[in-house]
Amino acid sequence: MSLRPLTRVPWWRRATSSRRPSLFPLTITTTRRYLNTVPKCPEPTCDCADTPSMPWGQGIDKNGNLNGLMAAYAQQVLICTGKDHWASRIDEDNGGDNLAADLRELIGRGGVYSDPYHNISVINSSFPSAISRRPEVQTTSVYLLPSFKYVPFLPRVSFDSVQALVKGYLLPEKLHPMHDGLSPIHKDRLTRKEAYQNLLYGVRDVDDVLVLICGHGQRDKRCGIYGPVLQEEFERQLPRAGFDVLHGPAVDESVTAPQLSGTTSGQEIPRTARVGQISHIGGHKFAGNVIIYLPPTFKNSAGNPHPLAGHGIWYGRIDPKHVEGVIKETIINGNVIADHFRGGINQNGDILRL
Repeated sequence: MSLRPLTRVPWWRRATSSRRPSLFPLTITTTRRYLNTVPKCPEPTCDCADTPSMPWGQGIDKNGNLNGLMAAYAQQVLICTGKDHWASRIDEDNGGDNLAADLRELIGRGGVYSDPYHNISVINSSFPSAISRRPEVQTTSVYLLPSFKYVPFLPRVSFDSVQALVKGYLLPEKLHPMHDGLSPIHKDRLTRKEAYQNLLYGVRDVDDVLVLICGHGQRDKRCGIYGPVLQEEFERQLPRAGFDVLHGPAVDESVTAPQLSGTTSGQEIPRTARVGQISHIGGHKFAGNVIIYLPPTFKNSAGNPHPLAGHGIWYGRIDPKHVEGVIKETIINGNVIADHFRGGINQNGDILRL
């Protein structure tokens, strides 16, 4: 079975002038790609957690089509909040520092850098932020996907750092042809400037497999129930498949003697993964919703490039009994499970569907 890019119709072709679009439009033209697929998730070979019960009147849609039911985005900003509960709308949370609100002020609809052909998805995660050697300076960490960048220290004492993140990493390198009629100044404002990357300290590539599970209970109880159950099951099953599940901050500068990469004395470098809960990504009725990001450097068990390296794979209707099969088929073997597949994205920002 083949995967083909998801065709997205610009809002001005599908919305009237009196009605605002619910999502940013994106138009991407790509070459057809063929990826390995399996029709269904294999049956588990070991004991797993029971499928959680849902609240009355809020069941799971087991029959609806999943293919292509994912939000189109060019880049996803994963904010490390260190907690797994958020307000229903994360940019309206008044409980303290709110990077999601700051980002949407710049790149959300009506923002100064808003681009209807370059949608940026902003979500919260339960991953903790990095620990700086200067704890007196408040910072927040973010993952940028599928560019697979980790920004450990985003200072929260000035809006300048948020602007540097947007201008240096999130704006497009090249504008969509629909912007050809803009003035040179307007084009310049909407285009990425690499010089701003130098204003953010410690940015590095992501080498861990990231398993992201929607657990946004304040938005929908079904996701709030599935999130912790699936997180526990992935964290239990991944070590059995040969992965070191990492906890705590990805960077901790308070450690006096951090482990250096490339100093394993000839030992095989272990494959690592991080499992966390995330805020709303759409599709409550298809819980559990899972996104798996496989880094570009990821290898298969034979040491060769992994078929899905550099991809993000979206799944829906994942129960605890499916976790072992998802790890085996997608993370290890590089197969897309068609029965659960909502969509995918590669490093070029191409959205894929079956």
